[in-house]
Amino acid sequence: MGETSDEYLISEFEKKFASENVIKDFFSPFLFHEKNTIQLLIHKLKYEKMFLTGIFLGELLGDKILTRREFKIDLILPVPLHSLKQAERGYNQSDFIAKGLSKKLKSKYDKTLLKRIRFTPSQTNFDSLERKENVREAFEIRNVKLIKGKNVCIVDDVITTGSTIKECAKILNENGAANIYAVSVGLP
Repeated sequence: MGETSDEYLISEFEKKFASENVIKDFFSPFLFHEKNTIQLLIHKLKYEKMFLTGIFLGELLGDKILTRREFKIDLILPVPLHSLKQAERGYNQSDFIAKGLSKKLKSKYDKTLLKRIRFTPSQTNFDSLERKENVREAFEIRNVKLIKGKNVCIVDDVITTGSTIKECAKILNENGAANIYAVSVGLP
């Protein structure tokens, strides 16, 4: 399936997250490339409603975290979709990954605590700067009391530039989260 090396993850952390200082650590166990197994599985989940695939990917992600990282996680949050996008698709693929991860790590997860409040076009064809601007101030916390002092893990299917994750982490950090971890199944 093409696993990421620790060296690659360190390099990607430096590129994507180190300068902002809101993500304590991140992990993404698999390479996401055109027509590889991970891409095919994520696309099955994302575009073909294969929800069990999402839960399986979350459990697989959890297994990899348990063997390769020492995260102390109190709360798992999927990157939210805007309500219009979710209504169009019918579900949030990251929610299924978060469910599987929660089951494997025995950590609480909440799919409503982090909310996307601004509709943003798909990031697929944007460069790094456009992605950052596209998601700026797009999220809010619904119940601040539930994240204060907690170690929070943000879950996405693929972390490309890290812009979406950083914007989620920024709002969590501003509202008192202790440590913020970012995870995804795939990484380009």
